[in-house]
Amino acid sequence: MTTLESPAVPAPAPAGRVAAATRAWRTLRSSRAAAIGLVIVAVHLLIALLAPVLTSYDPIANNASQALLGPSWEHLAGTDQYGRDVLARVLYGGRYALGVSLAATLLTMALGTVVGCAAALRGGWFDDVLMRVLDAVLSVPSILTLLVIVTALGTGSGVIVFAIGVVCVPQVIRVVRGAALAVVPADYVTAARARGEGTWSILRREVLPNITDVVCVEAAMRASWVVLLISSLSFLGFGADPPTPDWGLMVAENRTAITVVPMASLAPIIALATLVVGLNLAADGLSKAWGVDRIREGS
Repeated sequence: MTTLESPAVPAPAPAGRVAAATRAWRTLRSSRAAAIGLVIVAVHLLIALLAPVLTSYDPIANNASQALLGPSWEHLAGTDQYGRDVLARVLYGGRYALGVSLAATLLTMALGTVVGCAAALRGGWFDDVLMRVLDAVLSVPSILTLLVIVTALGTGSGVIVFAIGVVCVPQVIRVVRGAALAVVPADYVTAARARGEGTWSILRREVLPNITDVVCVEAAMRASWVVLLISSLSFLGFGADPPTPDWGLMVAENRTAITVVPMASLAPIIALATLVVGLNLAADGLSKAWGVDRIREGS
């Protein structure tokens, strides 16, 4: 007797990925603020990547004969006190700001998410001790903590990323913990525990997929704070080392000549402001579209 084999049917795409992509697209369509914010951030990223194509000037090359020139066709944003093209330094400055900020934000969100979820899952003395430690860390002003760390360890990019992590991880832990506490009592988490699954397995399979919206909103909001903190360090002389093209450093170097060549200070300020506005718009838009209350989650 001949058995007819049914033709092979290709496996459908994972429902989770399709649902996530569909939800993201609907969010961008429904939230104008989120769409505008993400477009602004994308433009900054594109400009930073294409900086060598957008300008032919070397951002760190000095030219004393061209110092303190106003905007012209040759130098659209003028030159600084060292004769360096301001526009070129602004374009290349986005690379440092975005690169260090991205690394610091990823580190902060990864550590904060894991520890926050673990605190919500474990509870008991671990959660109590962790919250008291975080309260102590958060009681110290962020900029003071940053200055102490970079003074003790140096001013390299790795040190700055580490310092940002020390300052921002406690805040992320509180927000993620607040969101995870709403998920931990759910039946599917209880069932996973009854099956004998470990803490990491429950965190990865049951908790994280249900707080992704909170984590994404927090990442966007945290990134804006990170950009400001890094620029503040550079302005104070504890961030990027001269002659690195960096927005905060540019403001610090040219503030004494602001009445002579205002664009040397205003151009990096405008670039920094638009990037922070874009990140804040993205965070606020996603928060409203997904119904995420950051104040409640962090309480």
